[in-house]
Amino acid sequence: MNAAEALEVVCSDAWPPLSQEFLGQWRLRWAGGFTGRANSALAVGEPGGDLSDTLRAVCDFAHSHAIPPKIQVVQDTATEAAIAAAGWVPDIAHPAGHDVVVLIADARPGAPGDARMLPGPTPAWWELTVGSTEPTDAERHVLTGGKIGYGVVDVDGVTAGVVRGAVVDDVLHIARLAVRPGYRRQGLAVRLLDAAAAWAAELGATRTVLQVSVTNAPALALYGSLGFAEHHRYRYWVPPVASCEDRTS
Repeated sequence: MNAAEALEVVCSDAWPPLSQEFLGQWRLRWAGGFTGRANSALAVGEPGGDLSDTLRAVCDFAHSHAIPPKIQVVQDTATEAAIAAAGWVPDIAHPAGHDVVVLIADARPGAPGDARMLPGPTPAWWELTVGSTEPTDAERHVLTGGKIGYGVVDVDGVTAGVVRGAVVDDVLHIARLAVRPGYRRQGLAVRLLDAAAAWAAELGATRTVLQVSVTNAPALALYGSLGFAEHHRYRYWVPPVASCEDRTS
C-alpha cells in the first residue's frame, strides 16, 4: 500500500460507516446513503482476489444495502487504470463532485480564541452540519464515531460556525467546516481550525488532513493560505449497468 492509499485508510477510519466488509485490503462501506465516502468501496492495497470477482462483489454488496455501486480510488494509479479497463466510468453525477483533492499540512499551533471544541454535538452543531437538529441514525453514527471533537464558535449568542475534528493515529481529520452566510469573511473558519488544532495536539496529532472537491475554489484558497498542500487526489467510479445487475431481488 502506497502513501496515498495509507492516508486514505486513515481518512476512512475517521469517517466510520454503519457497515463495513473487507475484500483483501479493499473496504466495502455502507452508511444509509450518507456521503460518498461512507457508501462506496475504498480500493486500496490488494483486493484479495481476481479483479473481476472483486468488482462483482462490490456490486453485490451495494445492491444488498440498497445503494448505488461506487468505488473510491486514488487517481492515476494502476488500480484506477484497471477499474477503467474493466469498463467502469467516472461518477460525474456525484453531488459533491467526483474528483477530490486530499490536502495535508503539519499540525497548526492552535492559538487561543473564542472557538471551542466540545465533547458532544449540540443541536446547533447538528443544524449547521447536516441541516437538521435531528440527525438520522447514519449521520449520527458517521459523525460521532471515533475520537471526535465538535467545534463551535458563537457570535452574539448564535452558533455562527462549526467543524468536526477526528484524530486517528497522529492525524487530525477535518470535516464539515461550515459558517452561516451572514457571518462569513470574519475569520471564523480559521478560529475553528485553530481550536481543532489545539484540541488535536493534546491527543498527539502531528498532521492535519482535509478532503475537498476540486471545484470548491473558496475552500481550496482558504486552506492554501493556511499552508495546506496537495497530497493526492481520488475519484469515484461507477459501473456500466450491464456489468452490475442487481442479483439480490
